[in-house]
Amino acid sequence: MPPKPTKPTSRPKGKPAPKKGPKPSSPKAPLPPSEKLKRLFTSLCAQIDGGHFTNAIKTCDKILALSPGDEDATQTKLFLLLQTESYIPALSLLPNTTTFPFEKAYTLYRTHQEPESLAILSTLPPTRGKSHLEAQLFYRLGDFASAFDKYNDLLESADPGSEEHTDILTNLHAVQTQLEFITSSYTRGLLPSPPTEPPVLPSAPLPQQVVLLEKPKKKVRLPKGVVEGVTPLPDPERWLKKSERSSAAHGKRRKGGGGATQGSSVVEEKPVAVAVAGGKGKGRKKK
Repeated sequence: MPPKPTKPTSRPKGKPAPKKGPKPSSPKAPLPPSEKLKRLFTSLCAQIDGGHFTNAIKTCDKILALSPGDEDATQTKLFLLLQTESYIPALSLLPNTTTFPFEKAYTLYRTHQEPESLAILSTLPPTRGKSHLEAQLFYRLGDFASAFDKYNDLLESADPGSEEHTDILTNLHAVQTQLEFITSSYTRGLLPSPPTEPPVLPSAPLPQQVVLLEKPKKKVRLPKGVVEGVTPLPDPERWLKKSERSSAAHGKRRKGGGGATQGSSVVEEKPVAVAVAGGKGKGRKKK
């Protein structure tokens, strides 16, 4: 007999079946530079619209790394640096004055390099921006007359309801104040002042007569039944001993002298017997 077919052995419990791993994917092809630039410019526009200027400057650096000398990226970065008041990096971005001369002149003005800024502006055609910047440079250099003329020209052509008109009036008032100080106040201060007479002081008013008011006397409280001016006053020596009162001197005097005052000692003299001839003396004793 042929042998019976054996059953397939079952997999031991607790061991899962091995899973098939994912197939290895082929590496993606790198984006071409044109596609990268397109995506970077899209991000740059979104960052500028959102006011994220610091991130926008970094995006400009990435664009310039892919396309050095790109005019749009350079101009955008320059605008962003001026908006963030990063004037030193802006100057390093402008090695020459042929590309952006007005921006270079403005950056030099902000970094206090006025003569270099005026030299660049003198080569540019007349514009309102150039006139504003020239007026500011004249004011900073102390040429107030030239600044006054520039602001007057700008004021004549400015819209009265615009913000520019208000700014021009403010700056014109500051220039006019400086001109008045130089032409009048400062010059007047240098001239010797004429001698002046000493001021006449007003005479002091005469002192008014001072009236002294008498202090009201304190009312004495009288005992009951006593009328002031009618009832005789009590004896002021009523508190003294009778022998010490002044009325005791008019009375009977003591033997050997008058009354003594308080505190004095009185020595009484004893009588002395005197013998009288021809008679019996009172002072003899009988035998």
